[in-house]
Parts: sequence; structure tokens; C-alpha cells
Amino acid sequence: MQTVLITGAASGIGRDTAHLFASAGWQCVLVDRNAQALEKVVRSLPAHGSATHLPRVIDLTDRQQMASLAQGTPALDAIVNNAGMTEPSTLPLIEQTPEQLQRLLALNLSAPAAVVDACSGLLHPGARVVNVSSGAGLAAIPWRGAYSPSKAGLIAQTMALAQARPDLCVTVLAPGFVRTELVESLIQSGRLVPEGAVAKIPLGRMAAPAEMARALFFLASAGAWPFRGQILALNGGSSISGASRPYAPTTIDTLPLDWPVKLDVRGDNAELWGTWAETSARPVGSEGVTSYEACLDVSALSAPAGGLLQAVHLAATRFAGRHDQQASLTVLLPSRAATRWQDAGDAAAARMLVSTLACEWGALALRINAVEVPEGIDPSQLHPLLAYVCGPAAQYLTGQTLICQGAASGPAA
Repeated sequence: MQTVLITGAASGIGRDTAHLFASAGWQCVLVDRNAQALEKVVRSLPAHGSATHLPRVIDLTDRQQMASLAQGTPALDAIVNNAGMTEPSTLPLIEQTPEQLQRLLALNLSAPAAVVDACSGLLHPGARVVNVSSGAGLAAIPWRGAYSPSKAGLIAQTMALAQARPDLCVTVLAPGFVRTELVESLIQSGRLVPEGAVAKIPLGRMAAPAEMARALFFLASAGAWPFRGQILALNGGSSISGASRPYAPTTIDTLPLDWPVKLDVRGDNAELWGTWAETSARPVGSEGVTSYEACLDVSALSAPAGGLLQAVHLAATRFAGRHDQQASLTVLLPSRAATRWQDAGDAAAARMLVSTLACEWGALALRINAVEVPEGIDPSQLHPLLAYVCGPAAQYLTGQTLICQGAASGPAA
């Protein structure tokens, strides 16, 4: 049995994440300062074997309470730093006191580092640390106090931790708008207009907390190792769109996140990249079960110098000819640097083509993402990542280029 520690576990994304981990057979150490809500979550979790889920009522901004975090906590396979807060006032930054700024920074920026420090001796070799930042850390949101600065700081802190601890798999999730209790309260107070938020999202909707939970479950798994030191921007395409016209709300329902995948692999050596889908096929005795349509196109890996954009465009054209809505295209790109300066713009152009296509396709719930593949990597090492990116659990992921790392000296499990 694997063990995960989740902060901010009493509500929203943390609560859904705890349920997903527990349902998959993990032991959960759940941290929150809301004792009543936390106990309710623990009672609702399925248990497996003799291990029990552990509630820890701790204020992550209190040093004395944090000193007790490791006491009674078992060895950990993963930490999910999910706890965070937004600024309750709408005051301009220059009208806020240092105390207001510090209160928010203490939870959003200082607490994740304090959790890792407190639990460092409990982490198994190759353990995963996932910090939950925000799209607000990638682009500023005004009149939310130091929220954007705190989340940008957390992204930088995560990258620094990944460099300092190569024995760990450290990643950061940057969600977009998610219909959590916090977001609902912002809507009710008039501080967030949902129509305005959706107008900036190519997929035309906010995410459900369960979609973030699926991302955190992947990032906290051993299969995330090739993605270490990276940001997963899960925002429906909002971070890659520069459109001047608003996007319309989608009329297409989100498919079940646990549906099996019907995978089509295109390109040379296709059999090496798509074998993971054999275990995602229709279960025995479930004839007629609907699958999520996905295409994995590896043809760009053999594109000639200067030919990446053309290869991606051809893959997109083939995909659009077979799918009219609600499907995903994942293209693999080589991560090798251009050998001639004249070809240096081709890879950047190909990545921007992926983002542009995502913006054009969003209303149809057609997704496109790219994965940069290190030269010589064993395709099986990327199977868990590809299963997540291609499949229905990642229906809010589009327009992104995910960069994978090659083998490292640290353990991968």
C-alpha cells in the first residue's frame, strides 16, 4: 500500500483528490485546520486492509503545529501540497497592509516548503512532491492581493526544489478556473463573473474538482517520473490563447473521466508507443461500452530538419478528418536542438501551431497537446504520461507542450 499526504484535504480539490487516492487503494494522511470537515472526509473514504486514513488537524502557518506534522505520520510515497487561500478583500495592493500580504504568503508560499521540510525524513526514494499553484501564477489577476505573486513564487519554489532534490519527482499543477467552493463563493459575492471567465477559455467551461484530482493522482504516481521538474497547466487552454473575441460556453457535456480509451496510433514504430492502451480497452463482458476517442501521432519524430510544423499540421489534418467533436490528438515531438540556426524556429512554430489549433478546436471539445520526447528514451517509460494526456481524465488539458526528461540517477519508483 502506498501512502500520500494531502494538505487542504477537507474541501474542494483536496477532498476529491483524497477520495480518488483512497479508492485506488492508497493510505491517506489528510491535513487541514478544519477539524469537523476533515473528520467528515475521513469517515467517507474507503479503507483497504489494516491501514487506516489519518486526519491531522494542523494550521500550516503555525510553526509549533507544523513541528508535529511528522509525528505519527508513516513513510510517504507522495506529498500533495494543495492547501491555499485567496485574498478576501478587493483592495488594491498598495492599500493592503504588510500583515494582509503575509497572511496569504504564509499559506500559499511558505507552507508548501515547510511541509516538505517537516516530512523530508519520511519520503521514500523516488517519492513524488506535487505543489498546487494556479493559472494566476502564470498571468496576473488584479484585485486579489498577493494571490498571483504567491502562486508565481510557488512555481519558482517548485522548480528550485526539483533542482535541489533530483532524487524526488517534483512537479507543479497550475489549475485554471475550477468550480470549487472557493470559486462559487467568489461568484456569489460578485467578485468573479462566470461568463467572463468562460469567455477566456477555448474549451468554453470551467473545470470540475474531479479533473484536478485526476491530474494530481497522475503526478503523484511513479509514472510521472519523466515529467519531473515541469508545470502541468490544466486550464482549458486559457493560458495559451490570445484571442480578441470571447469564447462561447460549450454545449458539449464532459465525458466520464474513467471511460476506456479507443486509441489510434499513427507514424513509424507505432506499436512501441501505444501498447499501454491495450489495458484500457473494453473490459471483458462489457460489449457496447463507449470509449473516449484518442489519437497518438508519432510521425513528427521522424520529420526531416525544418519539417516539424509541417508534420504537426499534417497530423492535425488527418485527425480532424476523422473526428468532428470530443476527442484528443497528442503529437510527439523530438526534443533535440536544431543543428542549423536556420531551423531553430521550426520547433517553436510547431509548438505554437499546437496552441493555435487548440484555440480553434475548443468549442468542439477537440483537444490537442504535444509531448517532447528525449532522444533514445524507452517508450514504455512514457506510457503512464501518454495514458493520462490522451485519455478522458485530461479533458481540461489542451494546447500544451509537455517536456519530458530522460533517465536520471534517481529511482523511478
